[in-house]
Amino acid sequence: MKHFVINIGRQLGSGGRAVGHKLAERFGISYYDREILEMAARESGLCPEVFERSDERNNFMRTLGNIIPLIGGGATYYGHQLSGENLFRIQSEAIRHAAGQGSCVFIGRCADYVLRDFPRCVNIFIAADMPDRIANVCRTQACTEEEARLLIAQGDKRRADFYNFYSSGTWGAADTYHLCINTSVLGIDESTDFIARFAEKRLGL
Repeated sequence: MKHFVINIGRQLGSGGRAVGHKLAERFGISYYDREILEMAARESGLCPEVFERSDERNNFMRTLGNIIPLIGGGATYYGHQLSGENLFRIQSEAIRHAAGQGSCVFIGRCADYVLRDFPRCVNIFIAADMPDRIANVCRTQACTEEEARLLIAQGDKRRADFYNFYSSGTWGAADTYHLCINTSVLGIDESTDFIARFAEKRLGL
């Protein structure tokens, strides 16, 4: 069977990562979230912190004025040659490489746009009602509701800015994805089951 990819965009606190993990387990396929940053670092020779600092942000690190240490040998990279576009290109190459190795789930990082020419993709956007998102963020970040609201607003803005800057779609807009789902309606487990059945139907699994 030809391999396939499930790309997941998500609102902060919507349970997108949990759904991604469950889909990967259900189909017995690889799961990539921050792992892509580590892969991009290995393949480029740059330290992982470079990609972590620039992850899912608009206009991030347009020029790098400080010295970027490379992995191994203590070599350094000087100057202003690592623009955000170059880091995105390196990350995109890592995503394409991973997709070429076998079936997998990608979380965020414009993977749906990067893999727009990949023949067997399902692109999903996961949302949730604000009270559920706040509760989830409070639980995972051990913060107050007010702090959770601020984290959600900032997190969604970063993701939207990153996606809208680098892709031809609109973050969270229904016509950008194959399926948009609100996990507050069915819960994480049943939402996962719904997405899995949708993917099976679309991909002919």
